[in-house]
Amino acid sequence: MQIVVDLNRCQGYAQCVFLAPEVFELHGEEALMFTPTVPDGQHAHVRRAAAACPVQAILVGERAGSR
Repeated sequence: MQIVVDLNRCQGYAQCVFLAPEVFELHGEEALMFTPTVPDGQHAHVRRAAAACPVQAILVGERAGSR
């Protein structure tokens, strides 16, 4: 599973960090860091994090980065 985060859209609400801390990390107040290739065992957490994003900045899929 791959993820892409639109960092221009991301507003730093950090819902993803709370729901999938193994994949998303907030540096400072607004700098989001993430692992583009989701580790095994984290897929459900990442899907929940993407659904919880208030601005829908997280794209999840098998080939999310192939555009």
